[in-house]
Amino acid sequence: MQAFVPRRVSPLRRLRVDLTDGGAPSSVARRSLFVEVSSARQFHLHVGGSGMSRASRWSRRLVGAALALAVLPAAGAAQLQGFGAELAPELPGATGTGSVLAIYNPATFGLKVFANWSGLSGTTTVSHFHCCVAPPGTVGVAVTPGTLPGFPAGVFAGSYDSPIIDLSLPGSFTLGFRNNFGGGTVEGARAAFLAGAANGTNYFNIHTSTFPRGEIRGFLSPTAVPEPSTYALMATGLGVVGMVGWRRRRS
Repeated sequence: MQAFVPRRVSPLRRLRVDLTDGGAPSSVARRSLFVEVSSARQFHLHVGGSGMSRASRWSRRLVGAALALAVLPAAGAAQLQGFGAELAPELPGATGTGSVLAIYNPATFGLKVFANWSGLSGTTTVSHFHCCVAPPGTVGVAVTPGTLPGFPAGVFAGSYDSPIIDLSLPGSFTLGFRNNFGGGTVEGARAAFLAGAANGTNYFNIHTSTFPRGEIRGFLSPTAVPEPSTYALMATGLGVVGMVGWRRRRS
């Protein structure tokens, strides 16, 4: 197991994470990752140290993505908006629990989603945000058509660390949501989506093979946004399940 220790080297521009591999003293290796962001929001990943195995290269990519997130909103951290929910069974007979955290950056229109779940009765198929309806009602999909980008299918338990979802793009919203709640425009759809997240009428759910209409869900409500320096820890913590699975497949 690796311990991830984030350290801010200089404000807003560069972040460092030290990774230490445990085990026998002879196997201990220390590595450092640096992410730098330019004024054009271009990210550069630098790796130093020894003992870089294939598994640790996998974790390097995971940490690099998490660190990019940590740097991205730093300049406008005071404006970030957080929305969260606990996930519970949506229909009779459904099982499972989980949680979701969505972070929206109004300066870039970017939405970042962290979720985890376990104990589902079937395997995951798709996941969405639905809006806008008062609990315990149901309504059509708002974000995104098909499924959230990169959402893992075929698992009973797992986690999700989304790419940035650009809410300035028409493709981030379903056509029905844009027309029915957004007045036919992306701007209207975005405003309706965020209003629903703020007033408790926007829910996140996970659909499964046994409950194709949705097995677990939670209505969003405003929540505190973590400090940027904690994003890497949060993302790599969610990614531990994937790393363990990779190692088991290799063994």
